[in-house]
Amino acid sequence: EVQLVESGGGLVQPGGSLRLSCAASGFTFSSYAMSWVRQAPGKGLEWVSCISLSGGRAKYAESVKGRFTISRDNAKKTVTLQMNSLTVEDTAVYYCSAQWGTCDGEDYDYWGQGTQVTVSS
Repeated sequence: EVQLVESGGGLVQPGGSLRLSCAASGFTFSSYAMSWVRQAPGKGLEWVSCISLSGGRAKYAESVKGRFTISRDNAKKTVTLQMNSLTVEDTAVYYCSAQWGTCDGEDYDYWGQGTQVTVSS
């Protein structure tokens, strides 16, 4: 079956770094743009980043641009989010998601279970 499994979340101090990973299976990974979406406590879903099918193009929310880097490995069927200079505003559950086609789409076809990132001093 389709699976997106996130890992790498945890507790980190402001200014610290975390690297999130997402392992995909059960679908044609290379046909899907991959995104990270987060949900802060008591808030709605917020799109964070997206990477194109071959990894040639990446998009970021303004709030994370310059601090986060998304990457993918189609051979390994993984997508990664390197998060640097973390702030308390980055505290959220981070979800890996897949959308058929490009990052310009509004719908997500598959979702992971999420991984908790807590930034606290």
